[in-house]
Amino acid sequence: MEAVVRLVSCLRTLDALRHERPASVTGPRRWWAAPPGGLDVEGLALGSVAAAATALNALTGRQRSSVEAGRVAAAFDSLGNLRVDGRKPEGFAPMSGFRRTADGWIRLHANYPHHAARLMEALSAAGPGDVDRAVLDMTALDAEAVIAAHGGAAAAVRSREQWRSSPLSAATQGPWISFTPAGHSGARNGWVPDRDAGRPLDGLRVLDLTRVVAGPTATRLLGALGADVLRVDPPGMPELEDAFVDSGFDKRSVKLDLARQQDLQRVRALLDGADAVITGYRGGSLDRYGLDASALLHDRPGLVVVALTAWGYDGPWTARRGFDSLVQAACGIAERYGQDKAGWQPGALPIQALDHATGYGIAAAVLALLAERRDKGTGGAARLSLARTAEELFVLRPAAGTPDTLPAPGYRFSDSAYGRLRFVDPPLMLDGGPLTYRSAPVPYGSSEPRWQDPAGLP
Repeated sequence: MEAVVRLVSCLRTLDALRHERPASVTGPRRWWAAPPGGLDVEGLALGSVAAAATALNALTGRQRSSVEAGRVAAAFDSLGNLRVDGRKPEGFAPMSGFRRTADGWIRLHANYPHHAARLMEALSAAGPGDVDRAVLDMTALDAEAVIAAHGGAAAAVRSREQWRSSPLSAATQGPWISFTPAGHSGARNGWVPDRDAGRPLDGLRVLDLTRVVAGPTATRLLGALGADVLRVDPPGMPELEDAFVDSGFDKRSVKLDLARQQDLQRVRALLDGADAVITGYRGGSLDRYGLDASALLHDRPGLVVVALTAWGYDGPWTARRGFDSLVQAACGIAERYGQDKAGWQPGALPIQALDHATGYGIAAAVLALLAERRDKGTGGAARLSLARTAEELFVLRPAAGTPDTLPAPGYRFSDSAYGRLRFVDPPLMLDGGPLTYRSAPVPYGSSEPRWQDPAGLP
C-alpha cells in the first residue's frame, strides 16, 4: 500500500529501522465519504498507525504488532465514539468555526476559554454575534493578523495555491518525521525492551508535556503499550474535560507551573528519571525553561525527545497558535472540501485526521529512537508538525471505488472518576489480539509528580 510505504519510509533514516519491513495492514482501504477531488484520509490514517506498529516491531525485534482498518477508523474518531454516562462529548464552541469575511472566509478556534477571551478582545466583541459582524467588515488576512496579535487562534481560508506560494509553506518541507541524533553517547543504565513482555513498554518512563489531541494521542498509545506516562499541565489553563478524558487512558496527570521555580525543579527531577519526553507547545515557548530538545539532549544525551508544533519550525508562524482545524483552513484542505450550500462554503475532513495521524507519528518517532538507543547507546530527537502532516495528505493518492461500510466499533466500557465511559480500543493489534487499555482516566491533576516504582505501584 503506497500510503503505508511512504509514511514508514521516513523511519528508515535511522539505522535500527533501515531494513525493517512495514507492519501488516488488513481490512478495507476506503471507508469515509469524500467530495470529488477529496483526499486520501484513510491512507494517512493507516500509514501513520502502521509507522507506529513498524517502529514497535523494530524495538521488540519481532513482528508483534499489526494494523486492522476498522480499529484505525474507530480510534481516529475516539472522541466521537466516547460517551460519559451516556453523554456525547461537546463539539466546537459557539465562537469556533468558519465565518464570512469581507473577501472570503476565516476559521476561528475558541474552544478554550482563554482563546475565546482573546478573540473577543481582538474584535472588541461581547459575544458570537459581535464576532460575526466584526470579521464580516474585515478581510480574512486582516482578521487573522489582528486575532493572532492578541494571542487568539484563527486562520484565513486559503486556496492550495495561495498556501504553496506563501512563505508559510517553507516550514512544511523535508520528511514527515525529522530525526536528529544526540551526537554523543550517554544513555543511562535504565530501561531496555523486553521482547516477551505482555506490554512491550513495561517500565518505560514518558514525560508528557502536550495538550489537545495529537500529543495526548501519542502518549495514550504508549501508555497502552505499558509505559509509565506522566502528563504535566499548567494549573492556570486547564485542559477541556472531554478532551482530557478521551486521551487520558493509561496515564497519570499532574499540574505544575513551569514559571514557578519549585515546580520547574520538579519537572527537571522527573526528566532525570525519564526515558522519553514529548512536547507539544508553540515553537520556542519551552526554550526559556531549558526544555527545548537541544538543551534536554545536552544535559541528558540518552534521552529521547519528540517535539510537536502546529505550523513547523522554520517558517514565520513557528510561534503561532494552531490547531488541526486551523491548519486545514490555511493549507487548502478547507477549500478542497468546500460545498455549495446556498452559496459556496468551506468544509473539513471527516475527522481530525491531522491531529491523530501526527499523534501516531509521534509515537512512531519515540519507538524508533528507542530502538536506535538500544543499538547505539544514544538518545535523539524528532520533530513533527500538523502542517507537515497535511502535506502528506496532499501527496497520497486516494483509493478508487465505493467506500466500504465498516462494522460498528467494538465499544468497551469502564467506570471512572468522570462516570461510566464508553470508548474504543487503541488501533494496534498485539500478538494477533486487540491491544486494550488497562486503566481509565484519573482525575485531572490528581497524581504525584514522581515515577512509579519498577513493580508499577504508585
